[in-house]
Amino acid sequence: MTGTSTHVTADPAAMRLPGLDGRKIVITAGASGIGYAIARLLHAQGAKIAICDVDAEALQRASATLGDCLAVQADVSDDDAVEAFFDKVREEFGGLDALVNNAGIAGPTGNLEDLSPEDWRRCIEICLTGQFLCARQAIPMIKKNGGGALVCMGSAASKHGYAYRTPYSAAKFGVIGLTQSLAKELGPDNIRVNAVLPGIVEGPRMEGVIRDRAEATGVSYDAMQDEYLKNISLRRMVSLDDVAATVAFLISDAGANLSGQSLAVDGNVETL
Repeated sequence: MTGTSTHVTADPAAMRLPGLDGRKIVITAGASGIGYAIARLLHAQGAKIAICDVDAEALQRASATLGDCLAVQADVSDDDAVEAFFDKVREEFGGLDALVNNAGIAGPTGNLEDLSPEDWRRCIEICLTGQFLCARQAIPMIKKNGGGALVCMGSAASKHGYAYRTPYSAAKFGVIGLTQSLAKELGPDNIRVNAVLPGIVEGPRMEGVIRDRAEATGVSYDAMQDEYLKNISLRRMVSLDDVAATVAFLISDAGANLSGQSLAVDGNVETL
């Protein structure tokens, strides 16, 4: 596909980062896409992984591939499901070092006046409220463990207005506020909180976003893809492994003094 990454990403198993071996880490929406890439990399570094996802089949595949991870079906926007997931993490792990708040959805595409309140609420609930629900479960466990890290998944839409994707952009702007507030709140407890802002990530999800926006604006898929790429300084999409490597760095001892930051992994998206 035109615009996919031309650079070579290192083999996750070969990239060693200090302090990840044995760490207990939760990754939401960890069975596919960015979440699975993060889980795979952290598992290769020797971390003990717990993942949740709404897709039971994807969870089964991810669990079989990773081997010894805790895999639980859960919707991060469901209070009871989140609590049940973290109860299992407490039971299996006995503690927690880090949370990767990765779960999110693309949300609806269209003019604001044509969007339903239900679609708006669903996007906010998963992309933002879900991060709150998971953080409130994880933070006491990380505090009890003497400190650790939270990584909140934002987006290039966390810093750019995104026409026809207003619910998504609003939620992702909210992730920055959540991150910076928690960094101040939790710093005295030795908990680092950062956001990672992926840009145009190659794969089926982005293909769907491009297709939907092309339809909403009445242009071809190829024309819309070219429109996205011309607004990226490096003129290419990023890979799942690019995002995973940044998350792993932030959780590792190499990122020990990074907190309250929003790291864009996007080839420098100039506008959306």
